[in-house]
Amino acid sequence: MIIDQIDKEILALGKRSDEDLQDIYHKLDDICLHNSERILAAFISNKVSYTDFADINGYGNYDPGRDKLEKIFAEVLGCEDTLVRPQIMSGTNALYLAFSALLKHGDTLISLTGTPYDSLQEMIGLNGNSSQSLKAHGVRYEQIDLKDDDFDTEKIVNRLKKNDVKLVEIQRSRGYSARASLSIARIEAIINKIREVNKDVIIMVDNCYGELVEEREPGHAGADAVVGSLMKNLGGGIASSGGYIAGRKDLIEMCADRLTAPGIGKEQGANFNQNNAFFKGLFNAPHAVKEALKTAVFSAYMLEKLGYKNVSPRYDEERTDIIQTVELGDKESLVSFTQGIQSSSPVDSFVQVMPAPMPGYPFDEVMACGAFTQGSTIELSADAPVKEPYTLYMQGGLSLEYGKLAIMLALSKAMKNGVKL
Repeated sequence: MIIDQIDKEILALGKRSDEDLQDIYHKLDDICLHNSERILAAFISNKVSYTDFADINGYGNYDPGRDKLEKIFAEVLGCEDTLVRPQIMSGTNALYLAFSALLKHGDTLISLTGTPYDSLQEMIGLNGNSSQSLKAHGVRYEQIDLKDDDFDTEKIVNRLKKNDVKLVEIQRSRGYSARASLSIARIEAIINKIREVNKDVIIMVDNCYGELVEEREPGHAGADAVVGSLMKNLGGGIASSGGYIAGRKDLIEMCADRLTAPGIGKEQGANFNQNNAFFKGLFNAPHAVKEALKTAVFSAYMLEKLGYKNVSPRYDEERTDIIQTVELGDKESLVSFTQGIQSSSPVDSFVQVMPAPMPGYPFDEVMACGAFTQGSTIELSADAPVKEPYTLYMQGGLSLEYGKLAIMLALSKAMKNGVKL
């Protein structure tokens, strides 16, 4: 029995958490209900039919289900149009597709949230020497760092007054950094400031890990383009591939031309029999996100009560993405804790994960992801770059019950293996 493998002190603390976290869980239930209503309304108003799940192969001409799915995604994300395709294989792929469609030689891209997530750095040209990076294609890159975990509004406004920037990018989640993720309210505030001085710059938000965590999305706050993965929040733990780009209709047309070919755009692209999974995943997404958030809150509570340092967010802090971090201080503790997460997974629990190179990342990575969909981060997973301060990034959890069992088992094994607090 798994319960028998959990330390008695940890098990008692887990039971105590139910009462202590009750109010937080209720707030997450309310957000889930709000977002579920929005999605159900979109399904009903767009008259989703069983025939929309038909497998369309070959060129993918005349797929009404695909077209209807993209209308629903647009409504949910607060945008004019979307591109939702299985041909987009990840959030990184979606971001590269959007950047390469919207930026040309001589254009300037500015990150408003400092150094971007590791997998974007080679894409931009900050690392590596790829002939297909944005830098190699003549796109200029600048960044403006956050100031006290918020936008440096003065620097941003002064820079954009020059009217020579094509696109600004906002990374909503923390990525592999110590800063907090960004709320929709903060994103909306900086968008409004930008529009006071520059009407033309494209404002793009990397929405990965943040969808449905709040009651609104970046599109509702005025973002021109919003990008993400279906193996995270909006796939609901059901979609096994895919990504999306949402935004202004003219920008989505450009991205579609880049994905397929000019003159074809959104009109082609076989669904590979994924329509049912995409519809069902979106329908399930509010609940999946709620369960992932509850798992993160439970994880933070347990880590804090057991004396772990630098737990972020703290269990009672407002959340704007599904990521939970804990600083473990040394390589041995990081690897041991990650192995504990892997050993409590439903798939590949017997695998002993070790640090290894990862495509697109500049450092060795250690990753626990015993998931039904390889690499799915709406399912409980944990990963980290193997570098100081050896911070582990946890996310996902398809149900709080499974999340509790996995976290308590991982904590028990960490305690047994002498992981430092």
